[in-house]
Amino acid sequence: MSWSEIAGFVAGALSVWLYARQNVWAWPTGIANSAFWLVLFWDTGLYLDASLQVVYIVLGAAGWYWWLRGGRRVGRAELPVSRTRPVEAGILAAVGVAATGVLWWLMVRVDDAAPLPDAATTVISLIAQYMLTRKLLGSWYLWIAVDVAYVALYTYKELYLTAALQPLFIVMCVIGLRGWRASLRAAEAPLTAEPVAVHP
Repeated sequence: MSWSEIAGFVAGALSVWLYARQNVWAWPTGIANSAFWLVLFWDTGLYLDASLQVVYIVLGAAGWYWWLRGGRRVGRAELPVSRTRPVEAGILAAVGVAATGVLWWLMVRVDDAAPLPDAATTVISLIAQYMLTRKLLGSWYLWIAVDVAYVALYTYKELYLTAALQPLFIVMCVIGLRGWRASLRAAEAPLTAEPVAVHP
């Protein structure tokens, strides 16, 4: 167990807790988490996982900006929670299937120990992270699925502390899902409320 794994454990748990609370400080904390795990995965020879952290850092910077200034109101207000539009969901699903197929093939070519799980979890994680940057409610469903898979994958790779972190992530993802769903319902309520009749 290395310092980078311990630091990644702490930063990762804190960032997910902050994401669940829609706190913008989740992003710098998440960037720190990715930096620690980049060092961890590189040192253990997990170069695909290490490369993934670089993408997370870039998405983290984008998410930090979008959460603060990504709203559609005048002055680019804070980004609200929203649902994934059907067209966007279709595009993400198509990209996910295609990218998983390509990455699976590449992992087989480089003799990866678990090519399909590595490819699938990598692609789904990236899609979930993108959805998180846009405050799309469905991101939590993808993160729950990925974290379940990561328990087995990181245990197989003997990263036991990182594997042990995943059930904690799952619990916090469920909390985040409930909180974001409540926030979305509160925002949608005025739109669905019955108009009040005004009598002279």
